[in-house]
Amino acid sequence: MKMAEYRVSEIAEILGKSLLRNDLIVRNLLIDSRKIISPVDSVFFAIEGQRHDGHNFIGELYEKGVRTFVVSENKNISAGYNEANFIYVPNVLNALQTFVAAHRKRFHFPVIGITGSNGKTTVKEWLYHCLSQTKNIVRSPKSYNSQIGVPLSVWLLQEDNNLGIFEAGISSPGEMKNLEKIILPVTGIFTNIGEAHQENFRDIPHKISEKLNLFSSCKTLIYCKDHKHVDHAILTSASLNQVKLFT
Repeated sequence: MKMAEYRVSEIAEILGKSLLRNDLIVRNLLIDSRKIISPVDSVFFAIEGQRHDGHNFIGELYEKGVRTFVVSENKNISAGYNEANFIYVPNVLNALQTFVAAHRKRFHFPVIGITGSNGKTTVKEWLYHCLSQTKNIVRSPKSYNSQIGVPLSVWLLQEDNNLGIFEAGISSPGEMKNLEKIILPVTGIFTNIGEAHQENFRDIPHKISEKLNLFSSCKTLIYCKDHKHVDHAILTSASLNQVKLFT
């Protein structure tokens, strides 16, 4: 399978200002310093999380041969890394999502997006095993459905695929709009609704409305009409009134 390839200058053009010393070819996205596959053709996104700040691992990664980094514009990183490329962005996680959203737009075969409180991975794997005899499918690894997991999944899209199946999960309002831009599903599946990750939503209808943002560009939406809150939200959603429904 031929991996996606981007010049560092192409990534910089998508994301923002940069300090480029060598216009390398990038084939791997890296967010974890422990999971280096091929350092020279990797780009490290220095994501600042609740527990770890990716910027703290740049020195270690540079010593291991990584030469391209996406970093926060608020950090003064470049000194001492004379062979490294740096792309400076306001928010590194947003930059990862923006870059992979641009990658997604290169492909025009069907993509299925799956969300719901439970069953996303099961449905994804079931579809894969049903369809993989006739389709060259790219799908989310394991349960990669978060703000980081979705871009890492969609990055796997290649020219020899002809179907994508990706799952998307959220824990806060506003997150699904980010994931929709990355997945751009043509067909949507809403598995069910429950109490999981409820703490950041006003109520069940609020959570449903946020999850439905995944389907704003879909042509077809599949769901269970027996879930009354889901059925009501879909039938009354102005953004879904042109979507073909299967219940």
